[in-house]
Amino acid sequence: MSRKHNSSDTNYVTSRTYNNSDKTKVHAEKSLYITYLLWLVGGIFGVHHFYLGRDIQGFLWWCTLGGYFGFGWLRDIFHIQNYVADANKDRDYLDKFNHNLRSYKYPPFSTIRFTGMTVVAYLWSTVVSMAIPEEDIGGLPWKYLHFLLPIACALGVWSVGNIGHETGTIWWCLAAAYACYPVYWYVDESTACTVMVLASALAFDTLSKRWQTKPKPRKRFLRRCLTIGACALLYSSLWGSYLYFNAKITDGEGEEIPLNEAIHHFFKSPWWVDLKQSLVDTWEFAQQHGWYETWSQIVELGDPFGEQNAFKVLGLAHTARQSEINSACRHLSVKYHPDKAKSDEEKQHNQSKFYEIQQACELLSNKHAKRRQKNQRSQ
Repeated sequence: MSRKHNSSDTNYVTSRTYNNSDKTKVHAEKSLYITYLLWLVGGIFGVHHFYLGRDIQGFLWWCTLGGYFGFGWLRDIFHIQNYVADANKDRDYLDKFNHNLRSYKYPPFSTIRFTGMTVVAYLWSTVVSMAIPEEDIGGLPWKYLHFLLPIACALGVWSVGNIGHETGTIWWCLAAAYACYPVYWYVDESTACTVMVLASALAFDTLSKRWQTKPKPRKRFLRRCLTIGACALLYSSLWGSYLYFNAKITDGEGEEIPLNEAIHHFFKSPWWVDLKQSLVDTWEFAQQHGWYETWSQIVELGDPFGEQNAFKVLGLAHTARQSEINSACRHLSVKYHPDKAKSDEEKQHNQSKFYEIQQACELLSNKHAKRRQKNQRSQ
């Protein structure tokens, strides 16, 4: 099926819809400075795109951490002015857009957009594949949901293809994705997914892509929030399904353990039980003595000056006198002196230990001297 170029759509854009004099006054213009600020503090999650009403791009930034781990976020800094001009229906910006409409029958090929379509489609297909439980749940097999992978692929292509002034239907890329789906039966999943994604992106770019000649209707804020929230919940649920049903971790012996079992055992482990009890004891202490005293105790237990560790290195109690500290320093310095080592490995160990002992001795000696000076001043 060939695409037809409708000249009336272009005339509608140039003469009426995108006329700067027809700007709706009830909608406040978007601020360039606010957009840059949002890009800086939350741009990796697409906050600046949500602010400008570019919800599809904002959601893509959210689920890919700034357009594939920050790449799109960094690229945005060179395009924010155009994004704001588009949101505000700036005359100069729209004149350039109308010039493109007259120059190109269809949107020209863009390497960046095509790459974005393939990356997002591959990501979403992979996430859906990982989210499908590998084992039977409730006595029912769930592997048949693998048939939904082409839908995830087509949605990824369609989402990137509908950013900005370009648009297109989902049907061509969906048909191409399902046409390539049987490849999964003959090759490995990664290769099959790549073939499906490329076919879907090519189908959209050659058969479906066209100019968005009419402005997209403004949606109510509540509706936008509900739509974005539903998409975010669905995407998060897919990751949650993967983590709960399929994710595994590897122990020190190379044995794989399901993540949900590992988490279950973690909350019964002695380490967690002791930590939990420490938190409970801290809370109870704070209730009785106040948060200031609790903070003082936490700082002291944290050994901010390293005194407790220094006494531990020297093998002394924290009540040890300076004469005991000096004696321990002399004895340990002789014992672990690097010159007494017989092998290179022992020499390396002694050097590390000797350096640690010297630091402990210096720290405790300085602390003792400071306390003595302080006592003399107070007298």
